[in-house]
Amino acid sequence: MKAVLIAYLLTLPAWGWSQAYPLKGQLAATAFPICAQDTFRQVALPNGYDANIQIPGCDPFFELNPFYYRFTCYTAGNLGFIIIPNLPTDNYDWVLFDITGVLPSTIFIDPTLIVTGNRSSNPGNTGATLEGSNNNNCPVGSTNNPSTFTKWPRLQQGHEYLLLVTHPSGDQSGYSLAFGGGSAELNDPTLPDLLSVRVSCDKKTLTVGITKFVLCSSLASDGSDFSVVNYAGTIVNAVGLNCSPQFDYDYMELSLSDPLPPGQYSLVSKNGTDQNTLLEYCGRQMLVGDHIDFTVLGAQPTLDSLIPPACEPNTLHLFFSDPVKCSSIAADGSDFIITGSSAVSIIQATGGLCSGNLTNQIDITLASPITAAGSYQIAVAKGSDGNTLTNQCDYAMVAGSSLPFEIGTPVSASFNYTIAYGCNQDTIQLNYLPAGGVNQSVWNIDTAFASSALSPDIVETVFGLKNVQHIVSNGFCSDTLNKTINLDNLLTAAFTAPNEVCPKNVIAFINNSIGNIVSYHWDFGDGTSSMDQNPSKHLFPDTREATSYSVQLIIQDQMGCQDTATEQITRLQTCNISVPNAFSPNGDGKNDYLYPLNAYNTTNLEFQVFNRYGQLVFETRDWTKKWDGRMNGHPAETGTYVWMLSYTDGSGKKLSQRGTTILIR
Repeated sequence: MKAVLIAYLLTLPAWGWSQAYPLKGQLAATAFPICAQDTFRQVALPNGYDANIQIPGCDPFFELNPFYYRFTCYTAGNLGFIIIPNLPTDNYDWVLFDITGVLPSTIFIDPTLIVTGNRSSNPGNTGATLEGSNNNNCPVGSTNNPSTFTKWPRLQQGHEYLLLVTHPSGDQSGYSLAFGGGSAELNDPTLPDLLSVRVSCDKKTLTVGITKFVLCSSLASDGSDFSVVNYAGTIVNAVGLNCSPQFDYDYMELSLSDPLPPGQYSLVSKNGTDQNTLLEYCGRQMLVGDHIDFTVLGAQPTLDSLIPPACEPNTLHLFFSDPVKCSSIAADGSDFIITGSSAVSIIQATGGLCSGNLTNQIDITLASPITAAGSYQIAVAKGSDGNTLTNQCDYAMVAGSSLPFEIGTPVSASFNYTIAYGCNQDTIQLNYLPAGGVNQSVWNIDTAFASSALSPDIVETVFGLKNVQHIVSNGFCSDTLNKTINLDNLLTAAFTAPNEVCPKNVIAFINNSIGNIVSYHWDFGDGTSSMDQNPSKHLFPDTREATSYSVQLIIQDQMGCQDTATEQITRLQTCNISVPNAFSPNGDGKNDYLYPLNAYNTTNLEFQVFNRYGQLVFETRDWTKKWDGRMNGHPAETGTYVWMLSYTDGSGKKLSQRGTTILIR
């Protein structure tokens, strides 16, 4: 392959000065494909010029005496290369472009495609190396840049690049271009394969697609690189499409000695009279024996297949392996007639995806859905446009050709239910009467699978709203129904009350129970009880010490089901607020904190502590937040501290106190 590439380039000086600009490779659109594994020797080229390349912040780059190289990066990395003039006094410039996803000629209008380059006016070797200079001001340097080498660029995997080499001073003697030193992989590891075959209308030309570009020079013009299995004739000519003006192609045309009769064929790759199969520009060739099967249809197109219709369809979809012309489809659907178990009317027909006036699918719209089960047939007729369907070769489909299809019986997922209530669990008794040949039934409760029986009993231990989904099918038609079922026997006892109560204060109990409740029983834990739904405010007995009471609420519904709620409530010994006159924050668990005692029945409380200098050392609005004898994270001095306390008591009266406390350590 190396010899092929070099030989191809070495033919250029044979044209040399006798050929006019531009030769292949001298325009961006005809760039020479390379894989960067060889040294390319470029000799004399015709002088020429296409257009200026605009570079922000720099003088325009004059594309003088150019040659373009095209390559793809397959593994990201740095690109290293060197251009060695045949005559050391020659000066070559170069620019590298990223042309991923754009036409090569875009380089003349989009300066953002520039990756890097070098425009040094100094003669001699040039290129991209690890030690090269950075172009900080201009992406391609400047005309007075003394360095002929540029810091090698970083290439991105999957991106396509264009390397332009120019000689700005007219006649030149050629150069060698060698890649190396960088880590970017420019060699495509995949082999070219046969991709597609399209048969011409006269059945004597095959248009063949290839998975990647191959060299025009590797195709034997006598077609000997291929053979057609099951064909009595021969391939007599082969042409790579777009080989003028390009170096490579990915589509070719094979001319046959005789028309292909209808049937199944296989196109097979083999070594041609040029001693090779097709070669891509990195030297990899298509495998001998690589093949692709294709079918040659008869002259007249036929109905191919019908996409299986849905249940009660209002559209039908016809598929054709031999594309038909979109312009031959009567828009009112009169190219087709449907007969069968019930009358069916067509109101519209359209090409599914029309491209180049051809489509492989026709969508037929019906006046109303087909609801009657049974056998049907769709047939071709001469439409209101005066013709039947025609294919790309203008052959008309035979009127009367038809396809059968079946319509299944519609089904319904409708169901009834009853509920067997219980205290700890309910049973939902689902009742479904199958019809229409239903053979599949699925029940989901709150999106979770519950049963596949036709009429199951579903046990639920969590009461409330249940989303029941029923899905049925007879193998052709299906239906889904959703219902919300309320298990409304949820029974929950609950009440709220203060956890603590001051002596002589009454307490109110708020009943939060839910359910179909018919009776209530309150036990206050002090020997008293109530049967009211909302009992009156309660006063616990007067005792000399704090006492804890277990208050219990028992509720019952109409089925005799019960539920119980219990809360512990402490009757405090006292709610008289006081502040200790001394405390010792030494961590022994005794009098370690300073705070207002017994401030249970207060609101709007504020407690402040000051040192002898009048500095605020502690403040809180929550009486349970206590001062630990520290100030700014450090132990406060021993001595006397002033405290101030204000609050609103249970009767709504605003009170305030002031005093002193001694801090002892």
